[in-house]
Amino acid sequence: MTRDNQEVVDRIVKLAIETQSWGYVSTGTRFKVFDTPGTARDVWEKIDDAAEVHQLTGVTPTVALHIPWDAVDDYAALATYAQQRGVRIGSISPNLFQEDNYRLGSLTNVDASVRAQAIAHVAECIAVAQSTGSRQISLWLADGTNYPGQGDFRRRRRWLEEGLAEIYGQLPSDMSLLLEYKFFEPAFYHTDIADWGQSLLLCESLGPRARVLVDIGHHPLGTNIEHIVATLLGRGRLGGFDLNSKKYGDDDLFVGAVNPHELFLICLELIKAEDDTDPMVTGAAHEILYKIDQCAMVEDKMSAMLRSIDAVQLAFAKALLVDLDELERAQDDGDVVGSNQILDDAYQTDGRPLVRQARQRLGVPDNPLDAYRGSGSARTRERERVGRAAGW
Repeated sequence: MTRDNQEVVDRIVKLAIETQSWGYVSTGTRFKVFDTPGTARDVWEKIDDAAEVHQLTGVTPTVALHIPWDAVDDYAALATYAQQRGVRIGSISPNLFQEDNYRLGSLTNVDASVRAQAIAHVAECIAVAQSTGSRQISLWLADGTNYPGQGDFRRRRRWLEEGLAEIYGQLPSDMSLLLEYKFFEPAFYHTDIADWGQSLLLCESLGPRARVLVDIGHHPLGTNIEHIVATLLGRGRLGGFDLNSKKYGDDDLFVGAVNPHELFLICLELIKAEDDTDPMVTGAAHEILYKIDQCAMVEDKMSAMLRSIDAVQLAFAKALLVDLDELERAQDDGDVVGSNQILDDAYQTDGRPLVRQARQRLGVPDNPLDAYRGSGSARTRERERVGRAAGW
């Protein structure tokens, strides 16, 4: 199947990418957070920034919140404010790693009262989601151990399963749980949800509205992430992505900064799944959350966000150019070189003209980053946002 340019443009126009509130705040290295001029000081200004990104790109209609980083007294009012600015509240991320009580774990803590505290916080986030119109809880646990003997694997697993079951039971019928994984950091001996297989097992034990969330940076070097994506799609359990880029570990660089070819191959698996004959696969493919999750370490936050969105659109454009019928014939013929050449032809094609056509259809600038830089918006922020910026 060869898509003509119009079909490619149509698909890029429909692509929805969620930005995250913590991508608009002061960040830095692992050792220091740097306050940068013009950075958002509270959740209201984070929404302002997300709204401007959507105005420039036309494809970022939702913004994810992190609780308690984005806590307010009236979440319905926050949702109304977002709608007035032209965006909506997206997924809600509970924070189970910054309370002193979580030093030795949250859902896997040996102290039952701490486990109960963690469950109560996720329940609070479910209520936030209901108040804001969100339909997704995006959960990552920092739980793990740093030394052999520090904890008992099976006991921790049992507590984790019990806690997640209680959380899942509190989800409204129209809400889903996206369960992330990470193979190291901040725990360096073991993490309680270390890889996609452990997340998948937990999700399958919970129920159909529990799905795996893949963070591009949460894998050992050399991991074949596109294979993981294809496997999860085949199980109907791929729920979404935290999109970023890495060189070594969970670097949280902007998307496509280091390995754009990997991003292209991931997008190819997603495109193939959208046209699969198995309704379970296509159903999962059409419900995926594409969420930016970058730290924007020392670079300008708005520029980094726009750069990431451009990278995602370009990767999808190139993946859509792959002739899937020709690829399948080459695979069936055992044509190893030819199969690879078909992918490379698409990857080497300049997809930027197609992305520009999509932006023209959306009524946004051909180059959102250049438009932002030339708008004077950054200088306005620096002038108006006086005082300590928000940060993680």
